[in-house]
Amino acid sequence: MIKFLYTSALGLLFVFSAYAVPQQREHTRDSQTPSLINIRVSRTVQAVNYRDRASTKIDFRGTPLMPRAEGKADIQAKGGRVAIRAEFDHLELPSTFGSAYLTYVLWAISPEGTPNNLGEVVLEGSKSKLAVTTNLQTFAMIVTAEPYFAVSFPSEVVVIENIVRGDTKGSVSTVDAKFELLKRGTYDDMRLERFTTDASAPLSLYEARNALRIAKAQGAAQYAPESWAKAEDAMRRAEDYQLRKQHKAVPTAAREAVQDAEDARNIAVKRQEDERVAQQQRQADEQARRAKAAQEDESQRRAEAERQQMQAEVSAAQEAKARAEADAQRKTAMLQEQQAREQAALAAQQAAQSAQQAQDAQSQAQQAQQQAQLAQQQAAQSERDKQELRAKLLQQFNRILETRDTVRGLVVNIGDVLFDTGRYTLKPPAREALAKLSGIVLAYPGLKLTVEGHTDSTGTPSFNQKLSEERAMTVRDYLVQQGVDMNSVTAAGLGEGMPIADNSTAAGRQKNRRVEIIVSGEVIGTRIGGQPGDQPPQ
Repeated sequence: MIKFLYTSALGLLFVFSAYAVPQQREHTRDSQTPSLINIRVSRTVQAVNYRDRASTKIDFRGTPLMPRAEGKADIQAKGGRVAIRAEFDHLELPSTFGSAYLTYVLWAISPEGTPNNLGEVVLEGSKSKLAVTTNLQTFAMIVTAEPYFAVSFPSEVVVIENIVRGDTKGSVSTVDAKFELLKRGTYDDMRLERFTTDASAPLSLYEARNALRIAKAQGAAQYAPESWAKAEDAMRRAEDYQLRKQHKAVPTAAREAVQDAEDARNIAVKRQEDERVAQQQRQADEQARRAKAAQEDESQRRAEAERQQMQAEVSAAQEAKARAEADAQRKTAMLQEQQAREQAALAAQQAAQSAQQAQDAQSQAQQAQQQAQLAQQQAAQSERDKQELRAKLLQQFNRILETRDTVRGLVVNIGDVLFDTGRYTLKPPAREALAKLSGIVLAYPGLKLTVEGHTDSTGTPSFNQKLSEERAMTVRDYLVQQGVDMNSVTAAGLGEGMPIADNSTAAGRQKNRRVEIIVSGEVIGTRIGGQPGDQPPQ
């Protein structure tokens, strides 16, 4: 039994951090636009490591926020995926917890504390049914009240948690893990007005309105204008369908608006953090410039003082020489003595000049060494930045589709199950996953994508070659439709020539039927843990 820690709504000590995938601190532009805030909290919940090919059951019970709620789920683990068929009962309306809450979301919490949005829990009266799958093998499940279905992090309004039954099959152990929750009351702080409901309007339309209001409060219109424009366009289409009573088309456009708004909100928070970091860097650069200017001024003052001193010494020597010439007729001895003094002064002057030249040479050597060290530090920092971005993209892509880090780049795997058998038409889950992937890629213009189609050895080589090409081009065209620059995406069909598993087994053939997206580019550098010269293809 794995125990994850988070607080009840009655309150423990809160530790704040910024609400966004790439952020770790709060960023507020002004007092009229409150930021979304995450909060680390603690409470025990059970989780199970579901064995492959296992079939079992697990129960759900309500938290103190909704004590009458209950539920159960059938679990099927097969082929590295876990299928969940859940039923819930005695659920109250989400608006019970505040005007911002319109729906419920089922979450899987990994042992590392990472929340995974499994899907929306849609009410039918006080009941709900949900069928979802996940790549996680070990996880806990909770249900939270949310403003819309596509949220990236769970709110603190945890109403249901899973309970291990006596007959639940799976490896059960205990660990401590922490995951982030969105502070309860944050949406209320944004002063979101309660909707006046219309029985003819679907819930998804109100969720879309909520998603756009929250994204706008996060600065999406300013910091993510392209994604925000897509969200607004989808919202206008949904409202137009509703106005013209084309009710079947409303939910599709509304869900697209929700996803686009969430993408825009994530991009906006990331760019606000980048802006803050850039401002800090500019301030640091300005301080360094001022310090360098002060040092240069001090050096100039010292050089001027030395020049004046040298001029004084030369003048004194000339005066001594003039007096010696005037006294030349007096005594030869005095003249010889004066000449000796002049020679000594000249030697001192030459020694001073030699010393100054040596000092200048030493100063130049030190400056050259400092510049070389600075260049090395900048190169190292650039490589670290690329590695951090590569690791972040790997994590974000893995939340959407299976992704691995290779010498060629980040390889995103679209399995055969996302296409109809022997066809190249994308299924809805594939389009949704590629839409999310496109939202991430659009945030980094320097990325390059190569789409490669593969098949198993079933069928003729010519059929497999054509099918692999058609599937690769379908994925490329969809990415371009989502806004990805067509010049940064290429596609190729490789047929059955590059298997990754044994074609003699059904499992091996399924692995070989795939489309891979290789994400590369100078902005993400080399493979994580690789050598600086180990660059992906450009």
